[in-house]
Amino acid sequence: MVNKINTRCDLMLFGALGDLAQRKLFPALYQLERANLLADGSRVLAIARTEADTETVRQQLFDKLKQHVKPEEFDAELAKSFLKRVDYQILDFNEPDAFGVLNEWRDDANNELIVYMATPPSMYGVIARNLRSASCCTEKTRVVVEKPIGHDLESSKVINDELGEVYNENQLFRIDHYLGKETVQNLIALRFANNLFASQWDQNHISHVEITVAESVGIEGRWGYFDKAGQIRDMIQNHLLQLLCLIAMDPPSDLSADSIRDEKVKVLKALKQITPDMMDSYVVRGQYTAGTSNGKPVPGYLEEEGANKGSATETFVALKAEIDNWRWSGVPFYIRTGKRLPEKLSQIIIHFKPAPHYIFDPDQKHLANNKLIIRLQPDEGMALKILTKDQGLDKGMRLRQGPLELTFSETFATDRIPDAYERLLWEVMKGNQYLFVRRDEVEFAWRWVDQVIQNWKDSGEPPKRYAAGTWGPVASIAMITRDGRSWYEDV
Repeated sequence: MVNKINTRCDLMLFGALGDLAQRKLFPALYQLERANLLADGSRVLAIARTEADTETVRQQLFDKLKQHVKPEEFDAELAKSFLKRVDYQILDFNEPDAFGVLNEWRDDANNELIVYMATPPSMYGVIARNLRSASCCTEKTRVVVEKPIGHDLESSKVINDELGEVYNENQLFRIDHYLGKETVQNLIALRFANNLFASQWDQNHISHVEITVAESVGIEGRWGYFDKAGQIRDMIQNHLLQLLCLIAMDPPSDLSADSIRDEKVKVLKALKQITPDMMDSYVVRGQYTAGTSNGKPVPGYLEEEGANKGSATETFVALKAEIDNWRWSGVPFYIRTGKRLPEKLSQIIIHFKPAPHYIFDPDQKHLANNKLIIRLQPDEGMALKILTKDQGLDKGMRLRQGPLELTFSETFATDRIPDAYERLLWEVMKGNQYLFVRRDEVEFAWRWVDQVIQNWKDSGEPPKRYAAGTWGPVASIAMITRDGRSWYEDV
């Protein structure tokens, strides 16, 4: 992030006193202010249902900034200066006549208007229609909505139809915060700016791909939401399929939003459907039981506060995805995500095929394939595992595997790695959609996931148990072992 934008923005933030806004959005806006990126005259209207005045809300936001911004990055005077940009408006989202007050807040119609709906998706259509009835928006208004866009294909169409009644597709910015991560964006640079990788990125040179997003925490009080969604809706339908698309897509013709998203859609359309007869060998569903996390005992999913004791919701999913196209024919993508796993970890591992003829110590042949490890968290960076000769006169031609490593925090020590929401809000202000999800992406992802969910329902089979603090059900290890492979941490 380099240049301040000259265009002043009015940001109307619906759901401004909710957890997302206070934990992520206001800290992100503070960081943009700290980086001197917010145009002079840009303003924020915090909108919620809570009875309060602007000064009370500013003090509440100040306390939250102090809580969620790193101490070394928190400047009390800067925070107070930033919060002078923020006004508060109490509003009943269901009351169309109340929305007229929003126009009174906008004292300069030349400011770009951004509407951010940090609310349940069921409110998107209501807010959109009421904004239209109050003539708050124009064809230039940018509208940001959070995932999930529905809980299946049909419900996603309803939400998108409601938004589409009021806004054009080029006005809609559907957030998947994983796309704002620095390492995820670097996938495009890595693949298409380096012929070393671009020329090797296909079924001739890659044997398989792993995508793991592991969480060490449980549901963190989100039982009401999570038990209806489950891990496949909460993580795979959006985050992990977006990562798969960026790994697997063909080169776009340029870096425009639609060029990139066109290529991602081609990947989603080419995903091989997982039919009922494939489920046992392609999909593993799990639910954590009591165990230990960070050395402390933790309850099982059915023992969490407010739990439905008969719930069959999955907290872990491992599956094998296949892409039916020329580039990826025969290359499996092993995807895994779950709660109460041993550590918080998000990484992609590209396994390259070994050289066609091996001439070294037969006992070391298992080392012969290179691996590209892309870390999203923690310690964002990349490492390429290569083979070299072990050092020493007595070692002969013994091989050793070591990394060529790029750790962002060390290599770019003077540059702070921005949070995903900082990047995404910055791109909205610039009007750039390339890090946001288009409607057809949402719908093709749901079409693929819905088939898996329907297969589960039809089978009636409960999720497999795994102890908290482990890497999921044993069946997930068996799934990849049947193909003669293993998950990376098991090597």
